[in-house]
Amino acid sequence: MLSRTASTLVSAVGRLSVTRDPDAELAPGSIIAANHTSLADPAVVVAALYRLGVTPVIMATAGLWRIPLLGRSLTREGHIPVHRRDRRAAGALDLAAQALQEGRLVLIYAEGGLPRRKDAAEAAPGDFRTGLARLVETTGAPVVPVGQAGARRVTSGGAIKQIAGLVTAPLRRPDLHVHVGAPLMLTGDSAVRTARARTAVTSAWRAAAAHLGEPAARMEHSGGA
Repeated sequence: MLSRTASTLVSAVGRLSVTRDPDAELAPGSIIAANHTSLADPAVVVAALYRLGVTPVIMATAGLWRIPLLGRSLTREGHIPVHRRDRRAAGALDLAAQALQEGRLVLIYAEGGLPRRKDAAEAAPGDFRTGLARLVETTGAPVVPVGQAGARRVTSGGAIKQIAGLVTAPLRRPDLHVHVGAPLMLTGDSAVRTARARTAVTSAWRAAAAHLGEPAARMEHSGGA
């Protein structure tokens, strides 16, 4: 239900397009790692995956479970609350490992939070936390890098700006794009696995941003900021 709802909402607020590498594969038991730039991008990514026939288990901030209707839906569908900076955080990785063993696909945001930038511009993913590398070490699951661009055109900045962006999006119809990269097996120590994952997600983000003609993607491609 959550994936269908996301697909409907995203279609209402913007124009979503999806591309993937020729050897991209969303096999059962895979970890999907995506860049995180906006409150809107989980819905954008889930809607794109739904188009590709995938309904992932989502690892999301535990605060969402306090929203009555949403929280019940998240629990019913087996999504995983992440209690950041809390001793319960490790339990989220255990639940994710179980979901992977059951053949589910797990969507993780390895940056662990949103950027503090106020503008709607695109930028490369920030530093990754170690949770993704630890989950790979435990499960040996392949990682599918996913990049999204355009979600900050829906919501970004402070609370008032975010509300205004969401209200006006159905009229503005911003372009949104998601790119799915080829899966990779992460090896090496935690730092190496984390760095490789970030590089792959950055490459997928660059493909998505370039599809929208974002200047940031051209700068990344030429070795700039």
